[in-house]
Amino acid sequence: MITRLWIPALLAAFLAVPASALLPEEQNTINVFHEAAPSVVFVTNVALEQNQYQDEFAVPQGAGSGYVWDKEGHIVTNFHVVQGGDAFLVTFDDQTQVQAKLVGTDANKDIAVLQIAERRDKLKPIDVGFSDKLQVGQQVLAIGNPFGLDHSLTKGIISALGRVVQGIGGVTIHDMIQTDAAINPGNSGGPLLDSSGHMIGMNTMIYSRSGSSAGVGFAVPVAFIKRIVPQLIQFGKVIRPGIGITVLTAGQKYYLLGDEDGVVIDQVVRGGPAAKAGLRGGRHLPGGRYSPGDVIVGVDKHDVKDFDDLFSALDLYKVGDTVTIKVKRDGKEMSFPIKLINIQ
Repeated sequence: MITRLWIPALLAAFLAVPASALLPEEQNTINVFHEAAPSVVFVTNVALEQNQYQDEFAVPQGAGSGYVWDKEGHIVTNFHVVQGGDAFLVTFDDQTQVQAKLVGTDANKDIAVLQIAERRDKLKPIDVGFSDKLQVGQQVLAIGNPFGLDHSLTKGIISALGRVVQGIGGVTIHDMIQTDAAINPGNSGGPLLDSSGHMIGMNTMIYSRSGSSAGVGFAVPVAFIKRIVPQLIQFGKVIRPGIGITVLTAGQKYYLLGDEDGVVIDQVVRGGPAAKAGLRGGRHLPGGRYSPGDVIVGVDKHDVKDFDDLFSALDLYKVGDTVTIKVKRDGKEMSFPIKLINIQ
């Protein structure tokens, strides 16, 4: 029981604690934000148009977030942030605005790289982390420019891992990070950080009918970014591995084989690895009939049910790797070791 004699002592102890005292978790969040904010930028995308008098003027196309990748002036953002633009502006946390040029894009992973020529002596690259050991429930922070507002911070947890999301490039993006940290329009392209301030992903989209955060946001894992960005910087595109084939569309396959799983080979490139390994393409028979080629059903340990599966499976490898392609031919399953080549 608290006696009357104790009350003044308790009150004095309470008043001795500054009103501005922060919990350790709060102070850590503040520290992470102040450390990462100088690396986060606002990207403006404009299209150049002409009026009837041939006067050229800029029309805003959209905007989003991005982050400094290196001291050479490379800025990473989402592909959909720069899509359709002719000119780009990058705004820093001190409100300095500079022009940027587009270096390369990968629509399939929703990644783009810009580069600036000014202010390089003041650049602070983002602290790049890892995404292979993430856990559902761990805290994350998202920094960006939602609705065009300057440098906003939201906090949440990793809600799920390994999500498969339809990407803007026409194929699904595998292994996406799902988070409940609020991600709103303008956050796209900004970093998703762990509680130590390491970037573990890039915020890319939300699932919401209104376009505002509904507690379901997604980020591209940093493992993809670390693999793709150096290629975009060096080549302006991603060097993707392939086996030297063309395939039937989903509609063509359904017409011939119904809803059978797999990807049907239409043609094998003469002299390519698939041809050398013995894979067979389709054949045109007398009377206008068509005999489909081998049906790819697996790549190493990965099952292939459709083109998305084949694309995603091959995307895990690099040019020069050897993979085992599993096919069905005349009702029998066969395997072929094939060395991957550059298909770009």
